[in-house]
Amino acid sequence: MSRLLHISASPRGAASESRAIADAYLDAFREIHGDVVDHHDLWDGTLPAFGPSGAGAKMAVFAGSEPAGPEAAAWEAARAVFERFDSYDRYLFSVPMWNAGVPYILKQFIDVISQPGWVFGFDPAKGYSGLLRNKKAVVIYTSAVYGEGRGPAFGADFQAPYFDDWLRWAGVADVETVTFRPNLATADADTGRRAALAEARELGKRR
Repeated sequence: MSRLLHISASPRGAASESRAIADAYLDAFREIHGDVVDHHDLWDGTLPAFGPSGAGAKMAVFAGSEPAGPEAAAWEAARAVFERFDSYDRYLFSVPMWNAGVPYILKQFIDVISQPGWVFGFDPAKGYSGLLRNKKAVVIYTSAVYGEGRGPAFGADFQAPYFDDWLRWAGVADVETVTFRPNLATADADTGRRAALAEARELGKRR
């Protein structure tokens, strides 16, 4: 049976637009698949740091040796996050735009789990290869000001290109997206919100 992990990168809880759209997807998903959904709120305080000890462990592994001491502890903490993530075959990511990119906590999650032998392999002649196989992902992208065609004064999109690229680099080739990009300068965002909710529900039924 397929199991789905919802990874939420918004700290806004019930006020989050990305979380509301994700909930619409999850309600429809449960109607088809039952309650096989888990949640990973990236703001729940459990995500480990990946600093000097983590970087040292990563380079030790690249060099073919085993991390030791504080580096080993950092590697084990990162491994626990990866193993939880890898135990699912379907993912739902709710990703608000922050400063044209993704929230830093999502970048932290990516940096924690993107390790050699886990998420990627590397060959000096052929380069990187993604190791996440037979996975599906749906990504909810929201932004309050940026929108396609609004012009440079309304920002730029380094959110979706970056995260889509990471998923495919990691080996997740089956990716669907839902976007909701209302303009705060306009009075009515309801039309776009209804469309995003409907699209999320439809994806939940067939994904």
